[in-house]
Amino acid sequence: MAQAASRTGRLFMLMDALRGHRRPVTAARLAEDLAVSVRTIYRDMQTLIELGAPVEGEAGLGYVLRSGFFLPPLMFNEDELEALVLGARWVQQQGDAGLSQAAANALSKIATASPADLRDNMANMGLWAASYQAEPLSSITLGPIREAIRRQHKISISYRDENGKASERLIWPIALAFFEGKRLVVAWCELRASFRHFRCDRIGLLTVTKERYPQQRSVLLQAWRQENQLLDS
Repeated sequence: MAQAASRTGRLFMLMDALRGHRRPVTAARLAEDLAVSVRTIYRDMQTLIELGAPVEGEAGLGYVLRSGFFLPPLMFNEDELEALVLGARWVQQQGDAGLSQAAANALSKIATASPADLRDNMANMGLWAASYQAEPLSSITLGPIREAIRRQHKISISYRDENGKASERLIWPIALAFFEGKRLVVAWCELRASFRHFRCDRIGLLTVTKERYPQQRSVLLQAWRQENQLLDS
């Protein structure tokens, strides 16, 4: 009975390991992650496929979860659960009203979708994100910026630099960064023909143009990472 329970737990761990990879991952890599033999991975993978798990691939080529398949949370260890709660609580303090509510909703879904109802445990967890006063957002909110990033739409902004000099910019927003007390829009600036970082508290009027920028955001983001010598996460 203990052996069966152990194998069931290993199958759950294997599914979690697959969920962490966007591209096919080899049995050797999975065996290393789970500290088992490659032969065990092959055997467990065949079991998952026979049980109807959304796994694609084969021995020698690698395995990946089928795209678009919704897999609810199966199990979290204590460290994983604490990381999720702390991260969501931080977002509740830093984001706009939409992000704050989304973080609260995510915590509720995580708690109720888990095998055991974790709402009491999560509510009583002794990890809290400190609240601080971020810079004022003038007449704008983060919502339109986040929407423009998702839709790959250009944004027209009135902007004042650190010296107070005003300018009109047409930018291609690719990311929104949250720092201690600061929020930055990472974007390609048509005026400067290069990547620029715009502090949200220095943005005045903001208009989402609904015009898609000509390059894919993923391509622009990769170029920005290379320019700033940032490793892929």
